[in-house]
Amino acid sequence: MVFTNETHVTLKQLAIRKDQKHYIVEDVMNGEFYEMPEVCIIAIELINQRKSLNDVEKELIIRFPDEDIELSDFVSQLLELDLVSEINGEEVFKSSVQKEQSGYTWIPSNLGRFFFNSFSSILYFVLFIGSLGLVLYDPNLFPHYSDLFAFDLMLQNIVAWMLITLVLVLLHEFGHVLAVRSEGLPAKVGIGHRLFLVVLETDMSQVWKLPAERRNKLYLAGIYFDFVVLFLALLAQIFTSEGSLITGLLKLVVLDTFIRLVYQAAVFIKTDLYYVLENKTGCYNLMENGQNFLAKWLPFLRVPETETFDGEERTVRRYAYFYLAGILLTLFITAYYYIPQMMFAVNEIMLPGFLEPISSIRFWDSVVFLLQIVLVLGLLLYSWSKKYRFSS
Repeated sequence: MVFTNETHVTLKQLAIRKDQKHYIVEDVMNGEFYEMPEVCIIAIELINQRKSLNDVEKELIIRFPDEDIELSDFVSQLLELDLVSEINGEEVFKSSVQKEQSGYTWIPSNLGRFFFNSFSSILYFVLFIGSLGLVLYDPNLFPHYSDLFAFDLMLQNIVAWMLITLVLVLLHEFGHVLAVRSEGLPAKVGIGHRLFLVVLETDMSQVWKLPAERRNKLYLAGIYFDFVVLFLALLAQIFTSEGSLITGLLKLVVLDTFIRLVYQAAVFIKTDLYYVLENKTGCYNLMENGQNFLAKWLPFLRVPETETFDGEERTVRRYAYFYLAGILLTLFITAYYYIPQMMFAVNEIMLPGFLEPISSIRFWDSVVFLLQIVLVLGLLLYSWSKKYRFSS
């Protein structure tokens, strides 16, 4: 669209909040949030004063002599973001629909503040330190790959692991929901993905309404609940008999929780700790900028170009090292837990099961486990072939 010097633009209802380095602009109707530098905020304020684009640009050049002012480009970006309602009195039609700002609002804010208040963070970290103390007191409590096998049959182990994982993930996400509700904001739980893993995740987009120093509590809430689960599961093992089914299930809880906590440090995907790191640094495209930085040496990491504000280059470089460390940590967890678990399951359970009579339950347990392996590998190969077919 071509704009003249006398063009007048009317913007939608926007809420502007000062952030750590720049500003957060909220589209009140759509509930979308955008980070913008001061020059953009001044431009919005001048546009809202019903000044022509020519007058706005002249004033911006005077106030920001070191900036490259191209107001027509900025207005075009506002159009793409669906933040313009009228141009020269003519309505701009876009397929924008007002988002419903609701989600678990039936949960009282007081209940959220009971679990997340000025003292709760200290308590959760004390429980984490307590977990470390229990492991130091009894090193046998440290999770081992064999803790996955609480039963003799793989089908039982898989069902137990899936049920425990489901309950613990729901508890993790419920921590996020309670933390969001403690601030009186809505929160929704949906389905997302991390790499090739399907996960539950809480939509916390409304946290941008809060100052930066109050967001970390919401990002860390799920981890805090994991700390509680880890401590209680470790403590309970001290009072149960070694080799009992209860102890076996408790070890499975510890293993599942421990791996999930370790994966939080894998900041090459957008984990809860990644968002804390992003929030602490004030760089809100940290992963994308980090990937583009590393793409100088690892071209396959390149993503669409993102804007890096002045002063963020050093932070992006530091994050790149954490990015690589996260990849190495993931490889370590795979080598220490997942590969030994698969080898144990195949060599100690599946293969011996095939030596049993066809009428034996162990034989059919091995058959079902083999079919699961084939199914997972088939889906993985299909996913890879689909990805590379469309990319070629």
